[in-house]
Amino acid sequence: MSVPEDDQRLLPLAQRWPRASKFLLSGCAATVAELATFPLDLTKTRLQMQGEAALARLGDSARESAPYRGMVRTALGIIQEEGFLKLWQGVTPAIYRHVVYSGGRMVTYEHLREVVFGKSEDKHYPLWKSVIGGMMAGVIGQFLANPTDLVKVQMQMEGKRKLEGKPLRFRGVHHAFAKILAEGGIRGLWAGWVPNIQRAALVNMGDLTTYDTVKHYLVLNTPLEDNIMTHGLSSDLVGSHKATQ
Repeated sequence: MSVPEDDQRLLPLAQRWPRASKFLLSGCAATVAELATFPLDLTKTRLQMQGEAALARLGDSARESAPYRGMVRTALGIIQEEGFLKLWQGVTPAIYRHVVYSGGRMVTYEHLREVVFGKSEDKHYPLWKSVIGGMMAGVIGQFLANPTDLVKVQMQMEGKRKLEGKPLRFRGVHHAFAKILAEGGIRGLWAGWVPNIQRAALVNMGDLTTYDTVKHYLVLNTPLEDNIMTHGLSSDLVGSHKATQ
């Protein structure tokens, strides 16, 4: 039975637009997680690029000439030489990627569960449906996020070019999008999408299956109902034991 239009306007936004609310909630949670973990990602990337650049220049003597050794020393070196905020250099494309990816996969998974596959009579979602739904949601979410993922990698590679003394190719995130689009067209934004969606399918097969199991347990064994708050809590509990992808 549909809700009258006047009464529908009085409902909370989460009930009026549940899919949009879950997209925003997942995107916000992914943004917070990315901001918290990005310095680790940056220091890891710096170590990788530093080693590759040193090997290209010096060969076997590169190990002794490396300016940073280890995650902690790398992070401290960035702070001392470039400033504390440089630990978040390049975080913008990473946030774009996680908002699109996390929001897209969660909305897709909820749609598959509620509309396509459906729950059993006891409101339980069978494991095999969770597995298939999780893989399909990961594929769709990653496919939508592939342009932002590509720009994120390209921006990270700018650090390697800087270490090698080469001129930078991009002035910023939007310039990177525009240049890739100009050089490769629409298809250029989806370069490398096949291995990306394969990885996303495997990751989400476990990730979203665990999420749905946790949420089902909370609904059955606590006073919580199946709403946006339970969705957020389940996402937090599942994400607490793993870094954001």
